[in-house]
Amino acid sequence: MNIKRIIFIFIYILILHSCAEYKIDKKSQKIEKQYFSSSGFALIYEDDLFFKKIVNKKINNKNVSIMHNKLKKNTSVKIINPINSKTIVTKVSKKANYPGIFNVVISKKIASILNLDLNNPYVELIEVKKNKTFIAKKSNIFEEEKNVSGKAPVDEIKMDDITNNKNKNEGKKIEIYNFIILINDFFYQDSATNLKNQLLKKTKIDSISIKKIGNNRYRLLAGPFKNFNALKASYISLNNLGFNDLNIYKE
Repeated sequence: MNIKRIIFIFIYILILHSCAEYKIDKKSQKIEKQYFSSSGFALIYEDDLFFKKIVNKKINNKNVSIMHNKLKKNTSVKIINPINSKTIVTKVSKKANYPGIFNVVISKKIASILNLDLNNPYVELIEVKKNKTFIAKKSNIFEEEKNVSGKAPVDEIKMDDITNNKNKNEGKKIEIYNFIILINDFFYQDSATNLKNQLLKKTKIDSISIKKIGNNRYRLLAGPFKNFNALKASYISLNNLGFNDLNIYKE
């Protein structure tokens, strides 16, 4: 056989082999999507916020509507009021800009459904997988309509409420929470201590502490704060120093 023909066949086999291996490896690579979650205070929408350029888009307060600064339009999310365990699953209405101290912008209707404390509108927001839950569309379900919400089509709305009977909560004492700002996590206590000392010098925050949360894991925290107004100034001070996307937790 011609030597050139042999070399050609050999090279061709090598190319086919390498391509096959590449395809197998490509298929075997599975990248799991990281779903977004955060906790903090919601900004309850008012038209005045738009006119003052605090937010750059509008939503209708009569609808189940939210705006987020990271999640795309139509992203499915669950919003939870951890104080009373009420939740609503809906979609992001618009992607918008708003102050970083807020976790999400919500309509008054959502605030009413979740029965949020308007002075401390603390919520948890979790991105949910598609086809794994019911999605709230343009719903007109109010608080008094929850008793019949179970009869609604499954693609209309899902609302969780631990208290099926309002009378069960009558006379019960409302729990009061403190709020904590999570600044950062560290592998070394010295690193956490150094940053703590710098922040004490550069800000007016005097309630900064370090908490050990595991082996070689140290959490730098600010707080506790009794309410949103007490927390606001400290949050803004940290933002001004370049600390963005700070999470707020209740205890």
